[in-house]
Amino acid sequence: MGGIFVVVEHRQGKIRDISLEMLAKAGELKKATGGERTAVLLGWETGPLLEALKGKADRILVIDDERLKYFEAEIYQAIIQELIQEYQPVLTLIGQTSWGLDLAPCLAVQMGFPLVTDCLDIQIEAGKPAALRQIYGGKIFARVSLKESPGYLATLRPGAVAPDPTADGPTEVVRKEFPPGLPEGKKRVLELVESDPGEVDIAQAEFLVSVGRGVGEEENLVLVRELARSLGAVLSCSRPIVDKKWLPKYHQVGTSGKSVKPKVYLALGISGAFQHVAGISGAGTVIAVNKDPRAPIFRVAQYGLAQDIFKIIPALMEQIKKK
Repeated sequence: MGGIFVVVEHRQGKIRDISLEMLAKAGELKKATGGERTAVLLGWETGPLLEALKGKADRILVIDDERLKYFEAEIYQAIIQELIQEYQPVLTLIGQTSWGLDLAPCLAVQMGFPLVTDCLDIQIEAGKPAALRQIYGGKIFARVSLKESPGYLATLRPGAVAPDPTADGPTEVVRKEFPPGLPEGKKRVLELVESDPGEVDIAQAEFLVSVGRGVGEEENLVLVRELARSLGAVLSCSRPIVDKKWLPKYHQVGTSGKSVKPKVYLALGISGAFQHVAGISGAGTVIAVNKDPRAPIFRVAQYGLAQDIFKIIPALMEQIKKK
């Protein structure tokens, strides 16, 4: 027994970010398990996907078959169950996504393994996973331990872990055959229609200027937009701004919005509730401006200024104009 499985999620020929994030976490954990980091890639015409994964895992198990052209939880569950029985990983990581929500529970039931979902972090302690997750709507962080088992399953929240851009080690590619005797899939995909991501994808931005209830009135967002544009940043916000319908949902950062991992996160007038702070755990440098010196956002900020944002924004704009 040993090692970690990562179920690779992909769509329309591209590896999803959550897969790279899980592989990075598996790389951190593999020493504690005494085994290898194994990517499990199921699909059709997987050549480009395989190339994108090389160097990011010690081993890639590939099943390339036209019957795997589209994701179907029942088929994936049956195949992954066989692979787990053959290789006996300590932990199998699956994304907390529409794929994972469909796949992980049925796999846990069939394997009889404990499953912990929506993890913000996972560590190996005494040979068993211990997970950090949120409860009570994100108000409390809970550390979860699991009962003794031959194996464990966990789903990782997108954006909770940063992918490793330096991964370039050797990778063993093991090609497996589509298992015989599997039942035919019960679903038939007629068309793939992507949901509208909105005008921007804050989860991919390297620089975010984020605004909270401290902005006061909707018309004041014009000033924040101008600052973001001048800095070459993407505009984001906390939940109160979306609740007031001042900005669309796809701008929202936090547990009920999106987890983000920019290099720089400038928080303007954001108090720093649990839900919001959880969404910026992957940020590189957090800079906070809030006139309340006791605002919780200062606990997670590398740089903070207890000042009115309407004094700071014009001063920043003036400095930008001079350059």
